[in-house]
Amino acid sequence: MRVLFAAAAAAVIVSVSPAAEAQNAPAAPSSCGLPLAPGILQQQLVSGERQRAYRLFVPPGYDGRTAIPMVLDLHGSGGTAAGQARNSGFEEVAAREGFAVASLQAEDSRWNVPVADDRADDAAYVSDVIDHVAARLCTDRARVYATGFSGGGRMSSLLACVLNTRLAAIAPVSGLRWPAPCAGRPIPVLTFHGLADPQNPYSGMAAGRGAEWLESVPDALAGWARHNGCGSNVIPDDPAGPLSTMRYADCREGAEVRMIRIDGLGHTWTRKEIDTTAVMWQFFKNHRLR
Repeated sequence: MRVLFAAAAAAVIVSVSPAAEAQNAPAAPSSCGLPLAPGILQQQLVSGERQRAYRLFVPPGYDGRTAIPMVLDLHGSGGTAAGQARNSGFEEVAAREGFAVASLQAEDSRWNVPVADDRADDAAYVSDVIDHVAARLCTDRARVYATGFSGGGRMSSLLACVLNTRLAAIAPVSGLRWPAPCAGRPIPVLTFHGLADPQNPYSGMAAGRGAEWLESVPDALAGWARHNGCGSNVIPDDPAGPLSTMRYADCREGAEVRMIRIDGLGHTWTRKEIDTTAVMWQFFKNHRLR
């Protein structure tokens, strides 16, 4: 059932302020034609007068001439870029499929979401990473995607609003939020969530942890559906087994809004009940900035 559902999910998916300043940042100069060795590269940059870093994976066979997609992979609260690379396994998929992965690092291992003015501007940092990579790697600017686990999922939800013109799609894991108010273009959203997640409860209502913890995952999904101009009714699909989906249809500009829920799963990025990373990449590769 797991394999059949994963294949079916992939098939369905294939069918089709400072942050504001960061969203409108000028494009970096083209790096197509510049050599860059495949493998894992530790990168440094200055963003918002702060020294920041990230891990860049360049796939085998990169020739420096063909523009390749990029996935931005954000760790959970308390995590690291290297740990998230292991957690998601995106570099393994990238090696087969020929795209770049930038695994980002939060200051003190916690993303600035909800945004606090006295902390690093992480939206600007992500925007700067996109430019930093594009200045060194032949990057397809229309195919830049963001994902993240837990706190990284909450951050990638925010990025879909404040970097709306720079990201083609997002796919948070165990951390989808609807960070209203949110303007801009419709953006495809896929999320994965365990029904038994005790850290980011599926039903929300985690009292005593702040307003962001009250929102349920279905409510966040509905917020993105409204933003994307989808039909008002959610379409459930709950076959036998631990996996089910919720989706909205008739979204504007081909945007999808979809959740894959895993019954019995806790707070984890699973590749057992469903190959989260492989299904996510199938979703990503079907979307690009218009």
